[in-house]
Parts: sequence; C-alpha cells; structure tokens
Amino acid sequence: MTTVTLGHPDSILHAAEAASVVRVLEAHELEVAYVTGGKAELAAAMTAGRIDLFVSAWLPDIDAAWASGLPGMEAFGQLYKPVFGWSLPEGAAPQVAGIGDLAHDETVSRNIVAAESVLEHVRQAVAAYGLAARGFTIEARPDDEAYDHAGRAIASGEAAILPLWQPNFLHHGSRLRTLGDPKGALGSEQHARMLLRRAAREDVLDSDLLDELDELTLGNKVVNALDYAMRREGMSADEAAEAWQRGKLLPR
Repeated sequence: MTTVTLGHPDSILHAAEAASVVRVLEAHELEVAYVTGGKAELAAAMTAGRIDLFVSAWLPDIDAAWASGLPGMEAFGQLYKPVFGWSLPEGAAPQVAGIGDLAHDETVSRNIVAAESVLEHVRQAVAAYGLAARGFTIEARPDDEAYDHAGRAIASGEAAILPLWQPNFLHHGSRLRTLGDPKGALGSEQHARMLLRRAAREDVLDSDLLDELDELTLGNKVVNALDYAMRREGMSADEAAEAWQRGKLLPR
C-alpha cells in the first residue's frame, strides 16, 4: 500500500481538518503517516521533502512566508475561509453594530480578554479605532484560558468583546454576532489551502485523487463543528471527520 506523508500544525482545529482530508486519501486506499509540530518544524520538513501534503496554509497573509519560501511545494484547493473578527454574544448590546460604535457605548465591558495568539490583531484594532482613549484595555491570556472566558460570556450573555478567528468551536451554534470593521483593522479574509509536494504528483498521488482534493470544500461552519466535536463532545479527530462524512455533525 502506498504511504502519503501528511503534515498539519499541532492544534485541535488543524487535526480535525486534516482528518477530513485523510478520509478522502483512505478512500483511495492510501496509508497516511502524520507529521505535526510548530511552524518552524513543519517548514523544515516541507523544505526537506518529508511532507507530501500539508493541511493547511492560511493565505495570502497569515502563512505568507510559506507561499513563496518552500521550494518544491505548491498551494492548491480551498478548504475554508478563515477570518478574524470581534464578536459579542448574541443578544448582548444590540445597539453596537460595529467596532466604531464601542467608543460611544457604556454597556460593553472595557476589558478585552485576548488569546495570546491573536494579541497583535487586537492591538491593531484598538489603535485603529482609538479605543484606549475611551478606557478599553487588553488582557492577554493563554489561548485555552481566553476560550474559557469566551465560553462563559456566551453562556451568560455578558456584553464582552470576544476576539476570535473563525472557524473556531465557539462559533458553532451561531451564538455570536460579529461586529463590523469598516476600517479593515482586523485584516482580510484568508484562504485555507493545502500545500502539495510537486514530486508527489508523479510518485504518490494520482490525478483523479488530486482533482477530488482540489474540489474538497469544508467551509467555516463544518470546521467550527469539527473543532466543537473534539473540544466539547470528546471525539477524536477521526471520529469527528467520520461524523461529518456521515452527515451527523451538523443539523439538517
């Protein structure tokens, strides 16, 4: 049996999306060997030709260095469209439609709890909208602690700014309302694309499989649900991917 080496970042969300891609590979009777790690490790592995398929690079901005800095790798397909935003729990502060409205509103908490992984994005928006002068402060926490805070705010309906990427398990169930960002301070929508080792076109992956992968679209809503299934329902990545494939992950 032919073995495909699949790489993905060491995170729950990326493990879930990778498992969904693996369902396609296994349907073509391929065996999958995983390579995971941080960005530097994965870039080194791809440069050395030790990864046939990588899931996924967020382009054009977040993983921009990989788009042109990895010899022998090429981007293809589009699994979903990551976007960073500020949200409020559904029903909280309905008068606040956009980030600019926060400067003149007294009901939303002035303390913005931000995951460390998105801290710079939050700082950019606070500066762009002059929110520090209006009393807004940023409290950086490890990602999991920030997610716990967000989960409590969603459950209680607290008027708290929740800076989150989508997809993210906290967006599952549509209990968040994303604020408008007319200044574009939070950055643009990204494209989650696979990276393919060019030589793998000839010695590992045939054209029919590549066509199927190129057309594979998960979408943000599905990845939200995959992430939720692993974090909140105790599923493994494989179990979540199977539930998605069987149509059991999202309500019909």
